[in-house]
Amino acid sequence: MLDISEKQLTYWEKLKLVAPRKKGDKTYDFRDLITLRTAKQLIDKGVSAQRLQRSIVAMQKQLAEVQSPLTELRIRSNGKDVIVERAGMHLEPISGQTVLNFETRELKEKVRVMPHSNADDWVSLGVEREEQSESEAGLQAAAEAYERALDLDPGHVDALNNLGMLSYEQGLLEDATLLFRRAVELHPDHVISHFNLGSVLEETGKFDQARHHLRLAVRLDGQHADAHYNLAFVCDKIGAYVEARRHWKRYLELDPNSSWASYARKRLNHKK
Repeated sequence: MLDISEKQLTYWEKLKLVAPRKKGDKTYDFRDLITLRTAKQLIDKGVSAQRLQRSIVAMQKQLAEVQSPLTELRIRSNGKDVIVERAGMHLEPISGQTVLNFETRELKEKVRVMPHSNADDWVSLGVEREEQSESEAGLQAAAEAYERALDLDPGHVDALNNLGMLSYEQGLLEDATLLFRRAVELHPDHVISHFNLGSVLEETGKFDQARHHLRLAVRLDGQHADAHYNLAFVCDKIGAYVEARRHWKRYLELDPNSSWASYARKRLNHKK
């Protein structure tokens, strides 16, 4: 999944850079995978594994409430050092010094000034930035555009969902959850908002809440295949097998040739 060799993983575990959350268990859960992905991205950008390990120790000492820095914090690299973004400031954790935002110039180049623009214009710009670049600076530019849209219209449903998805993709699940919750509170009939919230709640283990929002998603749009799939998955998790089978079947009716169809068929054939 992450293109990390067993040798690399063993070395990182030896450094205590990463490790499964469950002691004595070699299985990595979703948050562990986010930690691994972040570590790999930083190391690929030139941060040595040893320096990253020292930075993690420093962050844990300075921020006692943070248990997993690579998952819980916004972390960047300037090609050598680890930079932590916190409360609008950029800090080098080992020295504790404030550093200049090394992305500022690039972001200014990527986010054009749009005088007299409305929230829809900023959302369109954010989508454009996402489509044009998957680089860290490009995604940050997209997030900034969505934030500008929300400054103009705090209830803009597309800005809330798009910014929530960017947070989710960076492993910031709490941020994503808050944005999706805000979207469903302001737009209770918005299918995608319920689907997104239900999906992230499932990944954080809040299965009953996840089922509630995924049920609303399929009630609002019975043709939403992915909502049926995720709802079936959640129902399986909590032992609601009759309901799960109903949604596995509906998913296969809607999307029989998808890459996930074989798993749905496997669950239907599984006897409980």
